[in-house]
Amino acid sequence: MKTQVEEINRNIYDFKNDDNYEYKIKKGLTPEIVEEISKQKNDPDWMRDFRLKALEVYNKLELPTWGPDISELNMNEIATYVKPKSALSSSWEDVPDDIKSTFDKLGIPEAEKTSLAGVGAQYDSEVVYHSMKEDLIKQGVIYTDMETAVKEYPDIVKKYFMKCVPVSDHKFAALHGAVWSGGSFVYVPKGIKVDIPLQSYFRLNSPESGQFEHTLIIVEEGASLHFIEGCSAPKYNKVNLHAGCVELYVKDNAYLRYSTIENWSKNMLNLNTKKALVGKNAEMDWVSGSFGSKISMLYPMSILNGEGSKTEFTGISFAGGGQNLDNGFKVVHNAPNTSSVVNAKSISKNGGKCTYRSYVKISENAPFSKSSVSCESLMLDDISVSDTIPTNDIETDDVEFSHEAKIGKISDKTIFYLMSRGLSEEDAKAMIVRGFAYPISKELPVEYAVEMNRLINLELEGAIG
Repeated sequence: MKTQVEEINRNIYDFKNDDNYEYKIKKGLTPEIVEEISKQKNDPDWMRDFRLKALEVYNKLELPTWGPDISELNMNEIATYVKPKSALSSSWEDVPDDIKSTFDKLGIPEAEKTSLAGVGAQYDSEVVYHSMKEDLIKQGVIYTDMETAVKEYPDIVKKYFMKCVPVSDHKFAALHGAVWSGGSFVYVPKGIKVDIPLQSYFRLNSPESGQFEHTLIIVEEGASLHFIEGCSAPKYNKVNLHAGCVELYVKDNAYLRYSTIENWSKNMLNLNTKKALVGKNAEMDWVSGSFGSKISMLYPMSILNGEGSKTEFTGISFAGGGQNLDNGFKVVHNAPNTSSVVNAKSISKNGGKCTYRSYVKISENAPFSKSSVSCESLMLDDISVSDTIPTNDIETDDVEFSHEAKIGKISDKTIFYLMSRGLSEEDAKAMIVRGFAYPISKELPVEYAVEMNRLINLELEGAIG
C-alpha cells in the first residue's frame, strides 16, 4: 500500500510538456536581464523605468528572517521570463496543441462553457488565451491580460499599479515589480453586477523558472464580482519560484469575492502577495485552498479604509511530507464600524508542517469595530507539526475581538465508531477530513469544490496504511 504522498499518481497535475519555448531569458537577476524582459514585452518607457527602480529596491531589502527557511532559493538559478510558442488568442482552436491539451486536461475550456463569464489562461510567462462574454463587454466590463492593459488603458494602470502593494513592501514584492509578466486586469464599472465568475488559470511548465503574474482588479462603486484563480505546475527536481502579486480595489458599496485553489508541485517556492483596499460599506471576501508547494509564505490582506466595510477570509492548507506551508491572513481596521471574520483550517500529515500566521490591527480611528479569528488544525499522525502565531494590535477599547485556536489529532474513537458502522479505516479518515474541510469547500464554486475533494483524496492516499 502507498505510504508517501510522493508515490501518489498526480497525473492530472504532474504531466509536463517538453520545455519547448520561443524564448527563455538567461538565469539570474541583473539590470540587463530586467531591461531585456522589458524589451521582449515592448513596455512603454514608464514601465521599464518602474522595473529598474524595483530592482534597486530588491537589492537593498533583506530576505525575511522569520518563517520557513528559503535559503535554497538562488536567483542565479532561476529564469525569470519564459515566452511560450503561442500568441495571445481569443479562440481555443488557435492555441498550440501541446498547450491547449494542458488546459483541456485541467478542465478549463469545459468550465468556461458551463459556468464562467470569462477565462484567461497563462502558460509560463504569457497569457495564451483570453475571452469574455459579449454582454459584459457591452456593459463596459474590461477583462484582459496585464500587458494589453498597460498599452490600452495606461491611465488606469498608472493610477493603481503597485500602489496597493508597493515594491517597498518586502523583498519579493520588489522582485515582482522588476520581472512581472502576464496576469489579469479587471475593471468593473460603477453599479455593474457580474453575476457569473471570471477565472484566470496559471500553469508553470518550464523547469528552473519563475512565474510572476500580476492581477489588478478594480470594482467601482456599487459594483460586484467573483473572481477565481487556479494554479498548478508539474514536479521537477529543481526549485521553481512563484512570486505573483494581486491588487484589489473594492470601492464604496462594492463587493468582491476572490477564490483561489493553489496546487503547485512539491518543488515550488510560493512567495505570493495579495492585498485589498476596501471602501465605505464595501465587502471583500477571500476563499483560499493551499495544497501544493514545498514552501509557502502567503498572507492575503484586507485594509478596511471605509466606514462600515467588511472582510471575511475562509482558508484551508494541506501539508504532506516535505512541505512547510506558512499561511495566514492580515487585516487592518482603519475606520469605525468595520468588521472582519477569519475562519482558517489546516491539515498536516507525514511530517508536513502548517503554520497559521495572522495579524489583526484595529486602529484608534476604528471604534465599534468587530473582529473574530478562528483557526483549527488537524494532524493525521504523530510526526506532523501545526503552529498558530497570532499578532493582535488593538488601539481602542470600543471593539469586539475574539481569537480561538484548536489543534488536535484525528480521533481514534471517531475512526473506530465509523468502522463499526461498516466503513473501512481509509474511508473513515477521508470522511473526517472532508467534514473538517467542508466549511471551506462549500464556499467554492462547484467545480473547485470537486477539485478540492479530489485533492484531499489524493493527499490522503499517502496518509493511510
